[in-house]
Amino acid sequence: MHTTAAAQRHTGRLASQTTARRPWPAGLFLLLAAFFLSGCASLPSNVERPVSTALANPAETRLGQLVAERAAQASTRNDSGFALADSAELAFTSRMTLIKAAQKTLDIQYYAIFADDTTERLFDALREAAGRGVRIRILLDDFNTSGKNAQVLKLAFEKNIAMRLFNPLPGGRSSMFVRILSNLRDVDRMQRRMHNKIFAADNAVAIVGGRNLGETYFGQSEGTNFVDIDLLASGRIVRDLSGSFDQYWNNQLAYPVQSLMTEAEIRALKPAPPAATTNAQSSVAVDVASAPRASAGVTNPTTTERTVTSPKGVTTTLPALPDSANLHLLTWIWAPSVMLVDKPSKIAADADSVSESEDTAVDGLLQLMSQAKTDLLIVSPYFVPGARMMSRFASIRQRGVRVRVLTNSLASNDAIAAHVGYARYREALLAMGVELYEMRAEQRGSIRSFGSVAGSTGSSLGTSRASLHAKMVVIDSHLLVVGSMNLDLRSKLQNSEVGIVIRSRALSAQAIRMIEPALASSAWHVEEVNGQMIWRAPQGSGLEDASSEPDTSLSLRLLLKLIGPFAPDEML
Repeated sequence: MHTTAAAQRHTGRLASQTTARRPWPAGLFLLLAAFFLSGCASLPSNVERPVSTALANPAETRLGQLVAERAAQASTRNDSGFALADSAELAFTSRMTLIKAAQKTLDIQYYAIFADDTTERLFDALREAAGRGVRIRILLDDFNTSGKNAQVLKLAFEKNIAMRLFNPLPGGRSSMFVRILSNLRDVDRMQRRMHNKIFAADNAVAIVGGRNLGETYFGQSEGTNFVDIDLLASGRIVRDLSGSFDQYWNNQLAYPVQSLMTEAEIRALKPAPPAATTNAQSSVAVDVASAPRASAGVTNPTTTERTVTSPKGVTTTLPALPDSANLHLLTWIWAPSVMLVDKPSKIAADADSVSESEDTAVDGLLQLMSQAKTDLLIVSPYFVPGARMMSRFASIRQRGVRVRVLTNSLASNDAIAAHVGYARYREALLAMGVELYEMRAEQRGSIRSFGSVAGSTGSSLGTSRASLHAKMVVIDSHLLVVGSMNLDLRSKLQNSEVGIVIRSRALSAQAIRMIEPALASSAWHVEEVNGQMIWRAPQGSGLEDASSEPDTSLSLRLLLKLIGPFAPDEML
């Protein structure tokens, strides 16, 4: 979710509630008092930050040994293996399994972790791992740690679990509105967020991608469920990711939770969510057993080995891990890779603003895209190109490269402000020949080919909606990029991001097989016909083409037009 968009939604909703209160002068007084008192809030000084680093020798662990064995069996010179997790079920069970398999360390870095029943099951597994001696480090961006979500911070007081908050905001945590109001004097700093997502076990196997932790990211919400995709990585690239984690963990912007709040203060905010009905061990077994899989490269969970038909040296399999309760067996593809990552200094308070000419993770991605010769397939939920990125697209198209973009529709976008930025470039993109697809806000979780939220165990998806959240680029059918960054100026200029670039036709082909069915059956194809924008209905949907933003109200479309001329790209 975009930080600005979230702030705007919370501010707008709560402000409207405030105006309804009587008498108004009292409400105004409270708002003004909170605003002026915000100048008194500050972060603690002389904070102790004991330096720690990732596990030095992954080979000491079962995970590390399994990775080494599979690499040897694959007879490959490549030192990193990868697998795509294309469903909410597999995303959840993969994390649970890594927690259970870890023997030494778990390093977890996220923009947001939401307190709900789904994450409570993950927390139970983390507590069990800590109890058996696993060292757990959790690095979390501070923006969403208010209200109910502040309960996540209780993990910092568990034995063998250390938690730090990156770029914390001074002031209260009783609600998101209070946090925003308390920091209006420093909006620029409030906008700079750590958006990285890394989940690493024993410095041997890691999960990266766009997914945060919460029920909406694992297909468990009765409201909106995010369509996402994860990349599982093993080998050398994990050590690179862990090195990045260490840089952020030991940075001066990372504050131990204990330096900001006491356990009593956290408990006083709001009661903890009810614990899951099953313990961590049994929940893993149930989830895996009840999540049927039909995707390429994933075996039936009851088997112990998968027969690989790909050429020798290209793919291999990961067996059921010790104590993993029948993990889905994944086909690892060994391939050359490199990490794209921003430095922590990108969002430091004294960084002023990142120049558009400065190298960032998004810059690295754009440089790769500029080298495309035949085809670009882009998945970006928030797509706000900006002038310089538009120039890149124009240059790419002039060389005859086919460019397809899958992003959110106005109806499926959880951040209306982001859609405002995208909409202002839509006609120009179509004019230069870029093919635009907008995810339909499904009333049912029926997106089975890409980041499936269909059939998620324990959720009532008959009333849920889908919102695209995956970030992926495929270049010339042989370069695959998966990470946390969107193609927008927020990712380029304000957020820190991380991603992995993999040179593999096999893995790129898997990604294309996931995405292209979604383009055909789950997205509106936007075209310009005789000067008029037309949204072509998805194949087999039974819907008619639309001449305005589909599945939206007139008031929402008017709001889009009203905001459009005034909002700067970098704030979207």
